[in-house]
Amino acid sequence: MSEAAKWYVVHTYSGYENKVAENIKKAVENRNLHDLISEVLVPTETVKEIKDNKTRKVERKIFPGYVLVQMIMTDDSWYVVRNIRGVTGFVGPGSKPVPLTDAEVEALGVGKNKGGSDDADSQGKVEVSYAVGDSVRITSGPLEGFVGVVDDIDKIRDVVTVTIFMLGRETPTEFSLGQVSPLK
Repeated sequence: MSEAAKWYVVHTYSGYENKVAENIKKAVENRNLHDLISEVLVPTETVKEIKDNKTRKVERKIFPGYVLVQMIMTDDSWYVVRNIRGVTGFVGPGSKPVPLTDAEVEALGVGKNKGGSDDADSQGKVEVSYAVGDSVRITSGPLEGFVGVVDDIDKIRDVVTVTIFMLGRETPTEFSLGQVSPLK
């Protein structure tokens, strides 16, 4: 069965990805279409988010508005997926669904980790509420209270480089990502 099954991308209303995936799975179950539709995924990743000096892990959709479906494309399977509430269509030119290439499937890592990643640290997936060029305040350490401008954010090393004006000159200084917060 898997030999002929290919991965297709289904476009959904934004925010309806999980509901669409759940409804496709229910339709497969109810209509006994396991031989045509084998897997449905909403690819997600776990990222570290630093907000208000607190670090927490958050699950984020990698492709908001899209669901991946591994299926054998037939009139029946197309009809079932296409008519799920919240589905706006398949990705492809016109009304013709185009399967993902083997290289695309491999790049997505689909099927290996089932779309989720628990090891955010090793991938450098960190979200902060400031960006390069933003003014930030140092919230801890010997330079607490100083204000500077973000020059670089290295999420892999968990470091932000901030240029601070002190002793009459601009001084680039490295801080932990959690040691700075954006000026409001």
